[in-house]
Amino acid sequence: MRIYFLIVFCCASLFGSAQSNPEIHCKHFFMGYPAGTPASNDLIIRDIYALSNNDKTKFADWVAYKLTMHEVEGELEVERKWESDPWLAEDETLEPNPSSKDDYKGANSAISVDRGHQAPLASFKGSRFASQSNMLSNITPQKKDMNQGPWKNLEEAVRDLVRTGKTVYVMTGPLYTKPMPSLPNADEPHQVPSGYWKVVICITGTNEFEHAAFIVDQESGRTDTVLEKVVTIDEVEKQSGLDLLWELADTEEKKVEAAKNTSWISTWVK
Repeated sequence: MRIYFLIVFCCASLFGSAQSNPEIHCKHFFMGYPAGTPASNDLIIRDIYALSNNDKTKFADWVAYKLTMHEVEGELEVERKWESDPWLAEDETLEPNPSSKDDYKGANSAISVDRGHQAPLASFKGSRFASQSNMLSNITPQKKDMNQGPWKNLEEAVRDLVRTGKTVYVMTGPLYTKPMPSLPNADEPHQVPSGYWKVVICITGTNEFEHAAFIVDQESGRTDTVLEKVVTIDEVEKQSGLDLLWELADTEEKKVEAAKNTSWISTWVK
């Protein structure tokens, strides 16, 4: 059974704004979704995340999700049972085990990559929709040391921030700044990311928030610290080609995106 979502796009220019990005209202977005993806991308909105799937790379250009205690705190045990995304055509995404065409087969031993979540399974142990995180549109090839080192530590730090009672918005996605080896048994063209970015927005009061941005290279060591990966949102935009927080007033957007905000980040990231 297919479920179709009707999304009404309202151009901000109709209301006198210079902003040309379509307005898409979704609980996972903070001050706009990451804009600037190819027109051929598929926008998918689910209960626990939203993502923009790239037909060429076969991976999501970005995944956005909102975290509260409701999602993070729970005892739900979810098996890592990989699934094809039912809303994507076979030539738009990779295929998982136990499919007869397991595109990730042999990748761990050949090029040392894991099936890495963009919206992490461990962040949704309180949600009955946690299994949605195992769809391959939310998965990318991540080097073992990076995935099990600084990337995992960053995801845990975000969950700890949520456990202080804060609402947190996360935007994350891949980077393609240098060539990477392909998955050895994938039977369709794809592009393995060279690194990943993550932007964290923490709501601290009415119309108040703090922010953090990180870039983690695929070749990062397992013992690399998260604080070593702090960058500005400007740098994330430069490397990803995306436009973030574009619904903010221009003066505030410019100020926020240029600041590393290291002092605040150091209070919850080690």
